[in-house]
Amino acid sequence: MTDPLLDEAGRIGEPVEILEPGAEPVNRDRVLIGIGPREPELAAAVDVTLVAEGTAKGPEFVEVADPHGEAELLRAAAKECPQAALTLVEVLRAAPADVTAGLDLESFAYSTLLGGREFARWLARRGERPLPPPSPREPVLVDREDGTLRVTLNRPERRNAYGREVRDALVEALRLALLDDSVRRVVLDGAGPSFCAGGDLDEFGTTPDLATAHFVRTRAGAGGLLHRLADRAEVRLHGSCVGAGIELPAFASRILARPGTTFRLPEVSMGLIPGAGGTVSIPRRIGRWRTLYLALSGRPLDAGTALDWGLVDAVE
Repeated sequence: MTDPLLDEAGRIGEPVEILEPGAEPVNRDRVLIGIGPREPELAAAVDVTLVAEGTAKGPEFVEVADPHGEAELLRAAAKECPQAALTLVEVLRAAPADVTAGLDLESFAYSTLLGGREFARWLARRGERPLPPPSPREPVLVDREDGTLRVTLNRPERRNAYGREVRDALVEALRLALLDDSVRRVVLDGAGPSFCAGGDLDEFGTTPDLATAHFVRTRAGAGGLLHRLADRAEVRLHGSCVGAGIELPAFASRILARPGTTFRLPEVSMGLIPGAGGTVSIPRRIGRWRTLYLALSGRPLDAGTALDWGLVDAVE
């Protein structure tokens, strides 16, 4: 595809190029979706390759019942929020080796999209909402037994949404573990029906300005701390793990999921990209190609597939 990406008004036209088996990409300005079968080196050069079930393994490939039909569904999702889809692709392709640099890149991109029309449209559709009420209890519970620090997200009435109170209390607990060398193991779990249902939607769009939003995400967020604690951290997941509910756990060296747990990245449909570290943590487990598929499709991933892909380490 050689048509310009942007029209004269700067609007994105066609954000996706679908490549038939064996075809090489022509324009890397677009989301590149390959149709299998495809050689691994060709699959690695595009953003995701869709193949029939049972025909290819490896992080570059996603097995689906109907590769062409699925490609059109991904195209439709990208056309609904093309700025978010293309920004996500650019961030995933860049993939700095350094985690801190990756978190900064993700946050710069996220802040850009916070000022975009796609997120503004999502906010308008959602309508005005009051800020969430203060937590009626400690938003995060911390319990020490010998060398194990157990940290429990404790806002079950909001499905442990990763809002300001939960974030700040979680960060405080993780900093405690980093400062105390006698903490040999950190176990993170969640109270109630789900480990974490992602960012608290009632707080979206309430940051004073985009620069402040960037520094809060990167300097006051939990992702970098979990990365530094990774060798000592185990996360136990259950229920619906959305957005931050899998982005943060993916930094840990050990993730356990209960049967029936599901995982979802819905941010692109909101005009955003994963913003709790997911463009850094999740590709390190499942590759940038499957990460793109999860985020662009927005569909839930079941625990069995998550185990097969390496997003979790055990289902028990």
